[in-house]
Amino acid sequence: MNIVILFIFSAFLTGIVTPLIIRFAKRYGFVDDPKVRYHPAHTHTGIIPRAGGLALFIGMSITILLALPASKLMVGILIGSALLTIVGLADDKKDVNPYIRLCTNAIAALIVVGAGAGIPYITNPATTGVIHLDTWRYSFNFFGSHSIIVLADLLAFLWIIWTMNIVGWSAGVDGQMPGFVAISAFVLGLLSLRFSILDSSQLSVTLLAFIISGSFLGFLPWNFYPQKIMPGYGGKTLAGFLLAVLGILSYGKLGTAILVLGIPMIDAGYTLLRRMGSKQSPVLADRGHLHHKLLDLGWGKRRIALFYWGVSAILGAVALTVRSQGKLFALLLLAVVLGGFSAWVSYFTQLSKQRDPDNG
Repeated sequence: MNIVILFIFSAFLTGIVTPLIIRFAKRYGFVDDPKVRYHPAHTHTGIIPRAGGLALFIGMSITILLALPASKLMVGILIGSALLTIVGLADDKKDVNPYIRLCTNAIAALIVVGAGAGIPYITNPATTGVIHLDTWRYSFNFFGSHSIIVLADLLAFLWIIWTMNIVGWSAGVDGQMPGFVAISAFVLGLLSLRFSILDSSQLSVTLLAFIISGSFLGFLPWNFYPQKIMPGYGGKTLAGFLLAVLGILSYGKLGTAILVLGIPMIDAGYTLLRRMGSKQSPVLADRGHLHHKLLDLGWGKRRIALFYWGVSAILGAVALTVRSQGKLFALLLLAVVLGGFSAWVSYFTQLSKQRDPDNG
């Protein structure tokens, strides 16, 4: 099926489903009220419907079922996505224990890895060769013969868990997360399309990437400032899960996924170092993320969202045109720039008194 048609259909379907989910969330109490559910990282005011993950899952999954051939891997992706959506809805209704959420994330990751989403090799940025991860196999019998590619599957599992968390940490202001996720999936779709010319089996991955991109694009108008619905925990983890899987399936080009997600990746790294340096729990939420610093500078939520989208698009274009060494250099340069900016905001500047109208 035509890529453009699938992209548009996925966006359209998610767009028309989302207002129905908004009504559902309001009626059954899937809402976020900062006065009732205080969270130090929240930036919104008023009562906002959650359950955005359900709208995203419906738009994406229906398009996949209609357009893509059934396979073990696709079934694994849908089951993992459904699990994350269900737990996300439970969290949207009443906060779920963080350890239960982490276990759920791990189960979703294990499902898709068990379905075949391993990382057999990674490109060595120091040379033109690759580092093979598919040499250590463990075979066993359990209702048939099975085999685990130990290093490939372990790296894939850790990559999926990491990406689910860091994408969720960069969902702080209206429209921020759906925009850069749509761009990231689009870039990974272009990467996969390049390889599908040589490998026809890659076409399903290409279509999946554009379906995911379309779904998040269709959700964006309802989440952009002033947001009518939040992605919720389900939407955030679903976004990270799907991008992580796409990064694996797009011929294992994790470097492209890492670079296009450069800001969330680096922000998460600095956040972990900062929290551990101050002897805080690494997973304890606070207001120290990049989008919080931009809000403190007086930036409005629309400007922050556009900034994230713009940088993601630029990094995506770079990732599609340079080799592994270039991607590594770009990522290191971005890390230095963001680190310097964060230090400047924290220690060397007076916060601006002139604030955007949508800053509050």
